Amino acid sequence: MARASFPIGSVRVRAGRSQKVELPMTRTVTGAETNLPVRVVHGREDGPVVWVSAAVHGDEVVGIEVVRRVLRGLDPKEFRGTLIAVPIVNVFGFMTGDRYLPDRRDLNRSFPGSPRGSLAARVAHLFMTEVVTPCEVGIDLHTAAHRRSNLPQVRADLDDPLTRRLARAFGAPVMLHAQLRDGSLRQAAREHGAKVLLYEGGEAMRFDEWAIAPAVAGVHRVLGELGMTAPGEDGPPVADSVELRSSGWVRARRSGIVQMECELGQEVTRGDRLGGLWDSFGRALAAVKADRDGVVIGRTEMPLVNAGDALVHIGTP
Repeated sequence: MARASFPIGSVRVRAGRSQKVELPMTRTVTGAETNLPVRVVHGREDGPVVWVSAAVHGDEVVGIEVVRRVLRGLDPKEFRGTLIAVPIVNVFGFMTGDRYLPDRRDLNRSFPGSPRGSLAARVAHLFMTEVVTPCEVGIDLHTAAHRRSNLPQVRADLDDPLTRRLARAFGAPVMLHAQLRDGSLRQAAREHGAKVLLYEGGEAMRFDEWAIAPAVAGVHRVLGELGMTAPGEDGPPVADSVELRSSGWVRARRSGIVQMECELGQEVTRGDRLGGLWDSFGRALAAVKADRDGVVIGRTEMPLVNAGDALVHIGTP
């Protein structure tokens, strides 16, 4: 018997097809309707239902390119299971190059949302209802915040056996055991029973190829690990990810101009020099030093800093 079609929004996607779907979100102040763009790859054979999403923060564009490349490499006639791809979740923020929505709310602190709440709550509710609810696994793609960069990494509950297996299959340089945050997509999806990998890599508003390529390969590996693609389609094996169990930021002791002397992925020990703070005439103000042993998984790209600003993110085993 042919596999049943997949319902989403007001349409049903037939088995063996890839179809774009527009999910109505709201009307703008001008009266124009704004939709959530989704593509469903509904394979001919049974298998898991998985979502991959990007741009929950509107300025995090790396994941948009990752989704595009992943979809380009999938044949729905040979695919097993169903993939729901959402390249731009925060459509409003993306259109203005802004991390947040017009109501200044962080969408990733607004889940599971509400059909009658704020704009952020309504977008979150729509995403939960139409995308997360039918899925067993999700991959949410992010970059660092404005004027920061992140080493390619997977953040997940590594104490859950299946999540850990999928994180290892993804093959990012680092996998970090990360606690759930209230209102996050990962927390809300977890409460629905989905296993979620959160990918971080690159900078906001930039197509960093060094962050895009590992994510494309990682998504394909996860699909292969779940049996949704044929062996070999998920790319060559990779070295084991470095497992980190916690992380923390080294912060500026003084206000000034920072010169960073560390690189993403660099292994550091407590007391290592990571950079220096200077005044506008070049007078040394303070050294930036590692406060723990670990791996540099993120850093500021902004040279002007105030006392207390986050400078270097270090993950520890």
